[in-house]
Amino acid sequence: MVDYTDALRDLRRRIDEAGVYLRVADLREALPQLEAEASAPDLWDDADRARTVTGELAAATGDLATFDRLRGLADDAETLFELGREEGDEATLAEVGGAITAAEAELSRVELRALFTGEWDDHDAVCEIHAGEGGTDSADFAEMLLRMYRRWAEQRGFDFEVESITEGAEAGISAATFMVRGAHAYGLLRGEKGTHRLVRISPFNAQGKRQTAFASLSAVPFLDDGEVDLEIDDKDLRIDVYRSSGAGGQHVNKTDSAVRITHLPTGTVVACQNQRSQHQNKDKAMQILRARLADLERQQRDAELAAIGGPREVAGFGSRIRSYVLHPYQQVKDERSGVEIGDVNGVLDGDIDPLLEAYLQWERSSAGSDL
Repeated sequence: MVDYTDALRDLRRRIDEAGVYLRVADLREALPQLEAEASAPDLWDDADRARTVTGELAAATGDLATFDRLRGLADDAETLFELGREEGDEATLAEVGGAITAAEAELSRVELRALFTGEWDDHDAVCEIHAGEGGTDSADFAEMLLRMYRRWAEQRGFDFEVESITEGAEAGISAATFMVRGAHAYGLLRGEKGTHRLVRISPFNAQGKRQTAFASLSAVPFLDDGEVDLEIDDKDLRIDVYRSSGAGGQHVNKTDSAVRITHLPTGTVVACQNQRSQHQNKDKAMQILRARLADLERQQRDAELAAIGGPREVAGFGSRIRSYVLHPYQQVKDERSGVEIGDVNGVLDGDIDPLLEAYLQWERSSAGSDL
């Protein structure tokens, strides 16, 4: 007869810990006030405040429901264990094992929340991919990464929207800007910032030689207008209008609707081409510009960036966060967490959650070791 005493004790301990980082006590205390504010008849007189209140209420009720469900699963498993042990019923004890497994699976998803310690981890993400060293292979690799993140977002049920894209000279893309909207999108993707390396037999090399190519990704949190106190002077902007290129909608390649905005003091350039009108593209580009400039200010404030307008780090030899090797062996290796995965095609098809979670675990352990 299987003894689940230790497993149930460990499950209860983990649930109690989840109650701490979910701030369950604080949420229960704040919930009546949030419900009262959300039901106020004049709530939407201030749209920004209304969105904040409804968002906080949804998050609070969701977290409390999750915690109560976990606690209920543990209660059920403990009750079944007691019944099965008293009656010597193997079938009932088998149900205990299944109940513990189900609870642990949900708890593992919740425990990931404890790893989101950044100020903006709960925000949507604005990302850029740039081809680096490696010629046509790097442009092809940049497109492979774009597809990887798209598939990952789709698998998670996140919204994925390409805002601008620049085609490569022969194949692939030289650059792309995209947004990912979903729970903790930025918290998940911020660990992807840096240089990625691909090693394979090049399909663009007539001699069939092995080629190394690089591409880089940058990510910033997408901020609503009310979340950042940032003034942008019109005279500091250069706005260019051009014809959209690539897939994106029925108006693409027919109107000069794409917008590129350059922030002259910092050299920051953003573009948007997938909205239905020039006006909408400009609005979205300004939102992305605000997000990027806010990120630059944060980097300055934290002494993580020496100068705002410096040259972009070249994605190439000597700087990488992850390698994707297709030849002479198959392996994806993250240079920070040390995680290695043999299914390279699976990773490139969007199965990157193990890498994202391993980075967050590595980050937390690294922070702890520095204390």
